[in-house]
Amino acid sequence: MADRFTGQTAIITGASRGIGLAIAERLVAEGAKVVLTGRDKDALAEAVATLGGPDHALGVAGHAADTGHQDEAIAKAIDTFGSADLLVNNTAVNPVYGPLLALDPDVARNIVEVNCLAALSWTKKITKAWMGRHGGAIVNVASVGGIRPAPGIAMYGASKAMLMHLTKELAVELSPGIRVNAVAPAVVKTKFAAALYEGREDEVAAEYPLGRLGAPDDVGGVVAFLLSADAAWMTGRTLVVDGGLAVAGGA
Repeated sequence: MADRFTGQTAIITGASRGIGLAIAERLVAEGAKVVLTGRDKDALAEAVATLGGPDHALGVAGHAADTGHQDEAIAKAIDTFGSADLLVNNTAVNPVYGPLLALDPDVARNIVEVNCLAALSWTKKITKAWMGRHGGAIVNVASVGGIRPAPGIAMYGASKAMLMHLTKELAVELSPGIRVNAVAPAVVKTKFAAALYEGREDEVAAEYPLGRLGAPDDVGGVVAFLLSADAAWMTGRTLVVDGGLAVAGGA
């Protein structure tokens, strides 16, 4: 599998750390060039360095929902590496924890804007700029919170349910040239998810049949599969990556 992505360029949003960076590491290891987005220029520069520097990766700082930033990142991918074959919509926000009925409507709108509408906009723009003529593959990073109730982070879960449905709709609209799939991880040990397990990791992990929480690499490998030709007859699907949590009926 060392050269599955040779000659291809991937854009990965929210990729300065965590799951996004793990996806980038996997794709670079298999021959891809990657363009990473995120809001922190310094963190992006560090991520690019870990991926082997400018011969392999490029960081473009900006807000994922900013359409100008989207245009810039896609244009730089094509100008720097010659294509924009793969897209991973990984950026997400979850700024609050608490009851759904206590949620400020403006916060709810922002969650949907970043977690869903931004992914739709990235897809629209990359289709127009490259994939519509050359084909490609897209993976949206959703969550098991979009499949089952997620107390405390209900709007985040609702936004991920919307993202999974958008995945199906886009798979139909963009076929046959562009495949669109998704992954739905359970709790992965990242800074983003720390509030869900810090101080009680053993207790949380005990609900998982595989006996541990996820690592970013666990998701990176599945995303790489969905982007690759090994998944050439798959579109519109969401692969659950949860250590067996859902089948065991865990919370």
